[in-house]
Amino acid sequence: MSELVLTTYDWVPELPRGHVRDIRVRWALEEAGLPYRVESTPFRPRNAEHFSHQPFGQVPWLTDGDISIFESGAILLHLGERSDALLPADTRGRSDAKEWLFAALNSVEAASQPWSLLAFSGESDTTAAWRLFDGFLKVHRLQHMEPVLAAREWLARSFSVADILMADVLRLVDRFGGLANYPACHDYVARATARPSFLKAHADQMAHFAAADAA
Repeated sequence: MSELVLTTYDWVPELPRGHVRDIRVRWALEEAGLPYRVESTPFRPRNAEHFSHQPFGQVPWLTDGDISIFESGAILLHLGERSDALLPADTRGRSDAKEWLFAALNSVEAASQPWSLLAFSGESDTTAAWRLFDGFLKVHRLQHMEPVLAAREWLARSFSVADILMADVLRLVDRFGGLANYPACHDYVARATARPSFLKAHADQMAHFAAADAA
């Protein structure tokens, strides 16, 4: 089995720490018990080597032997093929996990990302932009996720890559109080982030950036 190498930034500002998307890959690797090591790429300036692995200059990317994979969803699917801890073994379960993985990225995160950017920037809830994105996220996404998560522990019956992505997307919304009126969504995030694999992934990411501060 080839060595797995996760590449993330060498440093980021305080505000996004704990939410940089390499945490999704760390979480998956810890869930699966797959050995890996972490390498760094400069936060600035972003060089040609960085863009050769990630064409948008973002992180993370994963190297698996002679394969280099970018985008967290693609990486998690790749790791899911290596471990039943990340994707169910049965055909129906795998299908459920994959559809919810894409729902987390294409439906929920697509709606929550502009909302989160406004929240990070301190946008007032009196502005037209905030009202637009807040209304769309809550009416068209969270109100539909609430009954789904009230009815099940995990999205595909057993914990999977779909839960890593969905919980991480909702975790950022929860950081800014967006799940206050959605108890099933909030409880789902709490349940997922209580897992030892998440706690280690989060601690490791925070330690990685703290080490850069010290250096």
